[in-house]
Amino acid sequence: MATEVDKPDDVVPSHSQVDARQKEIDDWLPITSSRNAKWWYAAFHNVTAMVGAGVLSLPYAMSSLGWGPGTVILVLSWTITLYTLWQMVEMHEMIPGKRFDRYHELGQHAFGDKLGLYIVVPQQIICEVGVDIVYMVTGGKSLQKIHNVACPDCKPIKTTYFIMIFASAHFFLAHLPNFNSISGVSLAAAVMSLSYSTIAWGASAHKGREADVDYSYRSTTTAGKVFDFFSALGDVAFAYAGHNVVLEIQATIPSTPEKPSKGPMWKGVIFAYIVVALCYFPVALVGYYMFGNHVADNILISLNKPNWLIILANAFVVIHVIGSYQLYAMPVFDMLETLLVKKLHFKPTNSLRFITRNLYVAFTMFVAICFPFFGGLLGFFGGFAFAPTTYFLPCVMWLAIYKPKKFSLSWITNWICIILGLMLMILSPIGGLRNIILQAKDYEFFN
Repeated sequence: MATEVDKPDDVVPSHSQVDARQKEIDDWLPITSSRNAKWWYAAFHNVTAMVGAGVLSLPYAMSSLGWGPGTVILVLSWTITLYTLWQMVEMHEMIPGKRFDRYHELGQHAFGDKLGLYIVVPQQIICEVGVDIVYMVTGGKSLQKIHNVACPDCKPIKTTYFIMIFASAHFFLAHLPNFNSISGVSLAAAVMSLSYSTIAWGASAHKGREADVDYSYRSTTTAGKVFDFFSALGDVAFAYAGHNVVLEIQATIPSTPEKPSKGPMWKGVIFAYIVVALCYFPVALVGYYMFGNHVADNILISLNKPNWLIILANAFVVIHVIGSYQLYAMPVFDMLETLLVKKLHFKPTNSLRFITRNLYVAFTMFVAICFPFFGGLLGFFGGFAFAPTTYFLPCVMWLAIYKPKKFSLSWITNWICIILGLMLMILSPIGGLRNIILQAKDYEFFN
């Protein structure tokens, strides 16, 4: 009787064959295929991930929060998310010789292989797919705004068609293989985000305060005020969404024991957060100051003149969300392709990538066409998915891995973030869902 040692090589693969197969797959997957990024790649990737369409809803969120609570929540969110982002950068290479290239890999280390997957993967998928759906809506509506302003006498075109036009770009861009290959698109998106944010608050300031500006809450009923407040919390949470791709961005930076990736990554994060502050605070505060509770859920919609500036700003938004869509889609592509190649044993081919990515773009386009509720979507997704992955899940993992001493500064800080994040996760989807229901009453599908 033959022993296992006597079996031919093609029956029992050797370690070298397994390692070669693993390397072939890693070299093909989008997250691990390229590790030659510089710190400035991390900077503009983080700007693109963070300063998204959510910034345009911040004046609207302020109108539901009010001056005092709104300002405090904006500053707190900026501070907390910078802290949790620092934690993730630190945890990327906490074990010498090993890198947690994906959010769920860090979750598996903190909570165990199965539980880590169950906790992290659903939330990350909801975040990334949710952002891409919202960006489909944003891109389509910005194109529609350009058309309406440029040609006010033209026959109206359905939002559906503009979303399809926006989606057509992604049927091509989705086939860029990895993070570094979209660096040019991401850089353009980062520049555009700073540009349209500046236009948003600059044009608002130039226009001046509305004659009948009113800073009271929009809703007249107590229930309406409370639900609007909850939804606005989700808008703010959506605006700080970069954590869902931060480990994947860091995975593209080279690392050695002497020069770990956290050095250049943190440098890029600091630069990105300065840009975030320059975008978020002026847009939120100036926009609310000028329009009060009459501000639209997208500040650019409140700006009607001059026409050329409105067209330019919306064009910048379109370019930005094209890049940002790709940034959030890349980890999803990585998950899908990992599943197909590692679990279902498909061959890592361009044909597989072509089919998988086109189906994903088509799916996000279809959902966006069905539910183009920009404000409600921000509030719902912001609280339901972004609050955990951005505000408190890094803190939970930090406590689970490092186990800081009870009542130490680290322990207290993390628990404060966890409690605030949990409140955000519970309350904001309620307001967002209510807004979706209210907007859906008068909505006709595929209009």
